[in-house]
Amino acid sequence: MEPTTRTTQRPQSATGTANAAEFPRQFARTRRFSLGVPRQFGISPDGRRVLFVRTGSGSDPVGRLWQYEDGAERLLADPALLVGTGSEELPEEERLRRERARDRTAGVVGYAADDAARVVAFALSGALWAVRTDGGAPFPVPAAGPVVDPRPSPDGRLIAYVSNRSVHVVGLDGGDRQLARAEGPEVSYGLAEYVAAESMGRTRGHWWAPDGRRLLVARVDTSPVERRYLADPADPARPPQVLRYPSAGTANAEVSLHLLSVDGERTEVIWDRAAYEYLVDARWDAHGPLIAVQSRDQRVLRTLAVDPATGGTEVLHERTDPAWVEIVPGTPARTASGALVLPEDDGETRRLTVGGRRVTPAGLQLREVLGVEGESVLFSASEDPEETHVWRHEPGTGNRRLSRLPGRHTGAERGGTAVVAGLTPRGDEVVVLRDGAPEPASYEGIASLAEDPVVVPRPVHLALGERALRAALYLPSWHKEGGGRLPVLLDPYGGPAMQLAIRARGWFACVSQWFAEQGFAVLVADGRGTPGRGPAWEKAVHGDLLWPALEDQVAALQAAGARFPDLDLERVAIRGWSFGGFLAAAAVLHRPDVFHAAVAGAPPTDQRMYDTHWKERFLGHPGAHPEDYARSSLVGHGHLLRRPLLLVHGLADDNVAAAHTLRFSAELLAAGRPHTVLPLPGATHLPADDAVTENLLRVQRDFLKEALRDREQEAGKRSTGE
Repeated sequence: MEPTTRTTQRPQSATGTANAAEFPRQFARTRRFSLGVPRQFGISPDGRRVLFVRTGSGSDPVGRLWQYEDGAERLLADPALLVGTGSEELPEEERLRRERARDRTAGVVGYAADDAARVVAFALSGALWAVRTDGGAPFPVPAAGPVVDPRPSPDGRLIAYVSNRSVHVVGLDGGDRQLARAEGPEVSYGLAEYVAAESMGRTRGHWWAPDGRRLLVARVDTSPVERRYLADPADPARPPQVLRYPSAGTANAEVSLHLLSVDGERTEVIWDRAAYEYLVDARWDAHGPLIAVQSRDQRVLRTLAVDPATGGTEVLHERTDPAWVEIVPGTPARTASGALVLPEDDGETRRLTVGGRRVTPAGLQLREVLGVEGESVLFSASEDPEETHVWRHEPGTGNRRLSRLPGRHTGAERGGTAVVAGLTPRGDEVVVLRDGAPEPASYEGIASLAEDPVVVPRPVHLALGERALRAALYLPSWHKEGGGRLPVLLDPYGGPAMQLAIRARGWFACVSQWFAEQGFAVLVADGRGTPGRGPAWEKAVHGDLLWPALEDQVAALQAAGARFPDLDLERVAIRGWSFGGFLAAAAVLHRPDVFHAAVAGAPPTDQRMYDTHWKERFLGHPGAHPEDYARSSLVGHGHLLRRPLLLVHGLADDNVAAAHTLRFSAELLAAGRPHTVLPLPGATHLPADDAVTENLLRVQRDFLKEALRDREQEAGKRSTGE
């Protein structure tokens, strides 16, 4: 028998049914319970002050800038007092940045501070603002045009920003200087290109030198990248938006780096860009500029030191892997002594190394390097894939875990103060830990204003089957064991870079419980390819993104059915979004003996239409491995459909284009396979309209219940011989 645990939650204040009726509206109004949650923490050098962004409440979408000091919060910048809270006219680059980050808030959505955390810069509706944290109101800073990604110099004298794809610096009282001008409409300076922001996790394009006299700046030329035209069928008079999107196997943007002095001097950084075309990360520390570059096949990742005088580079480290080299956020980095901080894949474990020495044990899976101060390294890692904790490594004392509760944690540390932000079984919690003291009495907290969900998740955590697949089972709050068989709904993501079966009250757990209150037994399982279980587990999907993931969903379902007799395996549905939508559609195509209905939201049906860095990581170049793309795609298999399928897609999706669903639907129609398509006009990869978000839950519920009701009736007829 598989081990099980039940997460303890406070009892619901009303019946599950009554609460469930209110949930879709709350889910939409709170933007998936993200509003009111503190985020983006910055700490002063002495550790006394913590900067962060938080909206005004659990239903207020306007971000504000705050400072936490001596146990009290102080509001630094309220957009309502500066430019109002009406609709924002954002620069195109900023709009795209927010969409890629899935950021649905307004107001202050990000900030940057000088090294002393005394001067903070932020953009509002394209205008540049700054505030001094030691007192005084925010003030506008004159800028040459609409502002994107403003960043103060380490000494706080200047602010670098991007406007009209060009890099500028300006003093706090004016005196704007353009350091790099975009040579044409396809060129930008200081911004991350599409695959960097979407698939590599690099959202920045410029970095200050510690002395504040120079910047390291990325230049991006998208002219080689194929064009896509994103039109709005609901508004035929509106011209289409032109996108540069590098589909698998096609040309990437050309990315180079340049050292720019505030006095106008410019030096190009030299590396073999033909062999290493991906700029993975960059930073500038006390030892000079440090960059990471990766080959197109992603099997080699090099760490390079940059000579700030000449732009020449030296290879400091090289990682290789026959499948792909996994990018670990926060690496490469260096300690104060210059020791490289890097990941290392060692069999079943991804370890942290400092100065070439492994400092974490087997079984502790490195997730991210969160920061380096002196010789101390703050990082997140998992002993159990269902939990991610914050750890500190210090020479001589080893590793110490800072986070307390189960859940998924991240953090920041400086000046003896650590901020640990966790998604826990109780929701979002932020703890301020002073002087490294581990005693509970030493913990302070920054308040989360997020609303408590009216539907409280009640997961049973499981390890299922021979692979000990981590899973969570959600049953209706009103269901009694042995009180009747329940139709089963699988609710996975099931793919790389995301886990859902974790010990935390995330929005996804609330949605799964809501579906359970509708009368389903909801099963969420993380199979091969998902993070947190080591390199071999992640790379089990190399060359095949479909079958290992699908086999693990089937295995989890069968093991759960054997463990819980109330699960009716003759009535099984599956739903998902993005990769989960792809997995849901694949389930009814390839395993109609197991799955009887599916809802597929924004599914990437043709792997060749997704971006280069993400898709070639798993499947290689489509010119060299066409069979892997064919095996891992839904297109070409539409004739197999025998079960009810609802396809949902935003028509303004610039990540998984609506063409994925529309072309697949055309294939299904040509094969004579009935199905349902729900287009969402104006919606990107995740719907932004509250009414759409709210009612989409109900539409999915009704479709699945009707499909399984028909299935039950068919089974009844067979049992009576009709």
